Amino acid sequence: MHHFEAVRSHVGSLHGLRQNDPYLISFDLSLPRGRHQGIYLAELEDETGRRYLRISTPIGPLAGTDPQRCLRFNWEQRCGFLAVTDLDGAPYLQLCENRPYELLDERELHRLITELGNLGDQLEQLVANSSDAF
Repeated sequence: MHHFEAVRSHVGSLHGLRQNDPYLISFDLSLPRGRHQGIYLAELEDETGRRYLRISTPIGPLAGTDPQRCLRFNWEQRCGFLAVTDLDGAPYLQLCENRPYELLDERELHRLITELGNLGDQLEQLVANSSDAF
């Protein structure tokens, strides 16, 4: 998988795409117990022109979340990091991973989507159930 169109083709053959823009696609990942987690794939380019695939999933509103805990989580994670994005004018936590295309194949992409989707769902439940849990 050396470009976004290869990712789109592969993911689109496995999942119904909710969003299908030139450099952004999204779908719902089915999880155990009938749960679903939104997954977003986007292409990024750094200042040297190197392209990356960003895999992300929404966690919950940033309000009430301890920033030190978020940084501690990022430090301890081997895959994925917390970032903040704007959702309808409010800061929102996302679990993300950026990978250069040359390190991606179908198996690695599937592994990352599954790992981030499951972890994202767990974090989303923590944030939703108790603003102090995270």
